[in-house]
Order: sequence, then C-alpha cells, then structure tokens
Amino acid sequence: MRTLAFNTTKSILIECGASRRLAALVRNMGCQSVLIVTDPGVLAARLLDAVVPELERDGLRVTVFSEVQADPPESVILAAVAAAQACAADCVIGFGGGSSLDAAKLTALLARSGETLVESYGINVAKGPRLPLILVPTTAGTGSEVTAVSVVTTGAGEKNVVISPLLLPDLAVLDAELTLGLPAAVTAATGIDAMVHAIESYTSRHLKNPISDCLAREALRLLSANLHEACRNGANLEARENMLLGACLAGMAFANAPVAAVHALAYPLGARFHIPHGLSNSLVLEPVVRFNLEVAATLYAELADIVLPGLSGDARTKANALADYLGGLAAELQLPTRLHELGIGQADIEDLTHDATRQTRLLGNNPRELGIDDIRAIYEKVL
Repeated sequence: MRTLAFNTTKSILIECGASRRLAALVRNMGCQSVLIVTDPGVLAARLLDAVVPELERDGLRVTVFSEVQADPPESVILAAVAAAQACAADCVIGFGGGSSLDAAKLTALLARSGETLVESYGINVAKGPRLPLILVPTTAGTGSEVTAVSVVTTGAGEKNVVISPLLLPDLAVLDAELTLGLPAAVTAATGIDAMVHAIESYTSRHLKNPISDCLAREALRLLSANLHEACRNGANLEARENMLLGACLAGMAFANAPVAAVHALAYPLGARFHIPHGLSNSLVLEPVVRFNLEVAATLYAELADIVLPGLSGDARTKANALADYLGGLAAELQLPTRLHELGIGQADIEDLTHDATRQTRLLGNNPRELGIDDIRAIYEKVL
C-alpha cells in the first residue's frame, strides 16, 4: 500500500442533550473564560438559552459573539478574534452551522498565535498555537467539526482558505437535539451538501484512499436513507441523529480525500450572491456528475448501489441512474433548481465562470478536467 496519512478530530462525542453539559466538558479542559462563536439564527432559535446559563452556573465566564454570517468575510473573523482577546478567552466554542464553526476555528487560532489572517492563508502555513476548541454543529451538512479547513470570503466572488491540522478541534459534540428545529429547506440543503462531500471524496482524483472511501460510503448510506424523513418529520430524533452522523463521516472523508468541481462551481454562487453553501452545491451537482461520467462511471455506479439498491445494468447505466436521482433530489425536497429562481441571469454567467476557474485547488481534484467552456456550459444548464 502507498503511504497514507489520515487526520481527523481527536475526540467526538455523540450524545443527545450533550450540549447541556458543555460546562463539564470545558472544565475538563482546564478553561475558565469561554467565547462562543455563533450567528444570529442560532440566537433567534434560542439554541443557547440552556447552554449559556449552565456554563455560568459552573462559574465560567461566558462571552457570546453572534455576528457570523454565511460565507463569513475577513471582517467577521477579525471581529471575533478581537472579542476573544477582549474577554481573555482561554477556550472557544463554535456553535452553529459551517460558517460559525469555520469562524470559531480561525478565532481560536489567531487569538492565541498572534498571526494575522492573511499570513495564515494556504496549506499548512498557519503556525499556531491555538486556544482550546470545541465545535458543536447545529446543522447536518458541512462536517466542519472534523475538517482542517476554514473558508473565508475575501471579496466579490472570491474565497480563500486556511488549511492546517491546527484547525481540528479538541472535541466535536454531535447533539441531534440541536437540529430538531431546523426548517425543512435548511435540512434539505445541508443534507445534500453532506452527500456532495461523500460523493466528491469517493471520486476525488487526488488522495482518494481506503479509509475515506469507507467513510464516504457509510455517510452516503445514512444520508440518503434519512434525508427525506428528516425533511418530512423534523421531530424524528433517530433520523436527525443519522443525518448528523452521516455529515460527520462525510466530513472525515473529504477532509482527507478532498472535494472537487461541484464545490468549485458552488463557491462563486455563495461569494457573489450569498446563496447558502448547501443550496449552491445542490444547483450544480447533477450537471457536474454527468460531465464526469465519461471517466468516473465505475465509481458512480458503486455509489448508485448504495442509494438505489437493486439496480441492474452495467456501470454506465447505474451511474446515469445516480445522476437522475441526484438531479431530482432538490425538486423532491422543494428546493430551487435553477439559478434564475435566485435572481441570477445570463449576464452573470461570465463572472461566475471566471470566478470558478480560479478555484484551481478544487478543480484539480475533479476526476475529469474542466476547461472554461465546460464550466460555462454547466452554469448555463442550470440557468
């Protein structure tokens, strides 16, 4: 076997209601002043109502930074770092969706290391050290709690990343109770996002490996089997927990066998038009899969057997069936399926295409090489 290094979060706690005992978990890390990094939606959903008083009853000093927005810009990261330094935080808790978790990772790093954000961009550039870090996802989608990546919006249509093992938290807490109140549309979009992570990891041109493959297959099984039920019946705790676990496993997979063209084409939609990341992925998923069929049919066929058991036919037939399934998923879950539904028109295609071509880190992982005309054609297909 070739040399293989697989990295993930050191400790993962899967327990319904675990967020209500964060105080004990923080105390176990020897911390006294906590900064919670979150977003206005978490506050509005009152997900912290039981968490903050419990932390304070245990004698911990608690500061809540709730200014995170989707696809967080540099200004938000810098404000969170300033908040951590102002309260002398010795622990950071990321509490929310992927944007909040990404922001928390960078806050823990920069508040302790003294590095600037710009100095940290790139692969294994960040030097550390960082503050103790706990991540608590409230959506079943990004898998950010087990990835060594934080994505930052740096300008119109532009994103940059910090990739470093330093961003892996000390502890990830998967509490399915926190996802019970998610609206069906958010459940659907984040669930598809997690499925994309599994699919792209399994078909990644670089760093595809047996461990990620196993995780991706199990993630896709859990996600595809529970997504519709989680959307139909958001109070089904078993379905919610399976979705949260599936998203986590998919995160572990793509953290080591990275994502590709679906994400490359989705990023400009989020950066330019502030379309939620999961929905951005959903919009371009099916045409990217069809584009890749020429070289990845066998791999897609193996995934088709997971989500569509009992299929017959050769690899190409099964791969096409997977593309059909993925193409119909958004409509079944009542998500937008066309760019024009979100105010994006023909005049925007060139800017989107240009932005996507700059995602070379992601495009290089795609099983089939995309040129600028291929990218433009995919956007036009979903216009």
